[in-house]
Amino acid sequence: MFKSIFAGLALGLSLFLAGCGTGAQAEPSRATPAPEFTGIARWLNGPPQTMAGLTGKVVLVEFWTYSCINCIHVLPHVKQWHERYRDQGLVVIGVHTPEYPEEQSTANVVKAIERFGIGYPVAQDNLYKTWDAYGNRFWPAFYLVDRDGRIVHRHYGEGDYEATEARIRQLLAQTPSKH
Repeated sequence: MFKSIFAGLALGLSLFLAGCGTGAQAEPSRATPAPEFTGIARWLNGPPQTMAGLTGKVVLVEFWTYSCINCIHVLPHVKQWHERYRDQGLVVIGVHTPEYPEEQSTANVVKAIERFGIGYPVAQDNLYKTWDAYGNRFWPAFYLVDRDGRIVHRHYGEGDYEATEARIRQLLAQTPSKH
């Protein structure tokens, strides 16, 4: 009996750590160059974007998938940040990376974008190329990129919205460095 309980707990923990988890985690900000968007099947809600083309902007890269409840929970915050800060230089890019085969359907992603009222560009990353370029392992995940194209903040899961928003405001107040 204890063996089956332990096995169940171990399985639950491994599933939690493997993907769509409820625990919020933020990594210390080691500034690293933001990878380019690669292997994107389609761009929805706008033309194709490049990190090079977004230099001078603060970028929030949001990895999500439409059936992940944690991703659904963070969407109101992401949409609010997009609305509140886009005129100040924040660009939100959603990277939809499917967890299940049906989430690879462009029609299903479009329906989800409409259902959730997402107004920012969404990259359809069915082959996990951008996911892998970022070294991502979680839904949802946020990567904040400064005006010089460096990842300066990472956050996995739900929560800590005030700290993420404070970091967005801090980055928007900074000017790009001269290289």
